[in-house]
Amino acid sequence: MIPVRELPLDCGQVSSRENGFLASACVPSTTVILQLICPDRPGLVSELAGWVAANGGNIHHADHHTDSEAGLFLSRIEWGLAGFGLPREAISAAVQALAERLVGQAQLHFSDDLPRVAIFASKQSHCLLDLLWRVKSGELPMEVPLVIANHPNLEAVCQQFGVHFECVPMSSETKPDSEQIMLKLLKKHQIELAVLAKYMQVLSGDFLQNFSTVINIHHSFLPAFKGAQPYHRAWDRGVKLIGATAHYVTEDLDAGPIIEQTIAHVSHRDEVDDLIRKGRDTERLALSRALRLHLCRQVMVYRGRTAVFA
Repeated sequence: MIPVRELPLDCGQVSSRENGFLASACVPSTTVILQLICPDRPGLVSELAGWVAANGGNIHHADHHTDSEAGLFLSRIEWGLAGFGLPREAISAAVQALAERLVGQAQLHFSDDLPRVAIFASKQSHCLLDLLWRVKSGELPMEVPLVIANHPNLEAVCQQFGVHFECVPMSSETKPDSEQIMLKLLKKHQIELAVLAKYMQVLSGDFLQNFSTVINIHHSFLPAFKGAQPYHRAWDRGVKLIGATAHYVTEDLDAGPIIEQTIAHVSHRDEVDDLIRKGRDTERLALSRALRLHLCRQVMVYRGRTAVFA
């Protein structure tokens, strides 16, 4: 899905799906999004555009990147589904045949397929509130059937938005059992993506092997100040900029591929509490931007990093 202003609108109302929180909003006409990575060679842009055109597709966006060091070509092409020569159910097989011909890997998405997203939280509400508000206002094309927290504090917030809340307490002794409960909840609610909205726990390698599509917000401009209390350590160093980093979660703590980063200026007059207050704004913005980029299929992960076609 791309920004609403860039497509003609089909202003039918979208309503909440069963067991999912989704706002009513005007939605753009359905588009098809192809993400492709293959070995680089001359003529690829022409070949891909020609394939879409040969099937009657009208391209809305086309973004490409060549990684010369790796010899890879990355492409994101988005075209309108209306008038396309292939039936929707036949496009996936045709795309896979195209990828095989190019000795590459492809992912296919449709803009009207709304991912089911679970939000993980602890006690802090600012990122959770921001995400739920953005979903309700139509800024984030996703459903939120589930919020999981390790403390009960935010249940009232979820009730205000009509979102199902589950409290799964976590300690070092109960972590394996708690993570199994969370995995069962994700499966039960058919979750495709988890977002750690200030979830102050580290997911284990076992959890990530069973559910690997996770986005986290870290309250630091990574790779600086990994781990706990980054604002305190930033204040100790007398930094003049603080930031927040939204990234995919891997087993290496705070080292996953970076999607989005934001910054705020600070000065010698700021105390730790000021850094934390200003940092909350950067956290909200970085997380919501990263999530929208992911939902709009504008992020491609390769070689431990991301290409972001924004």
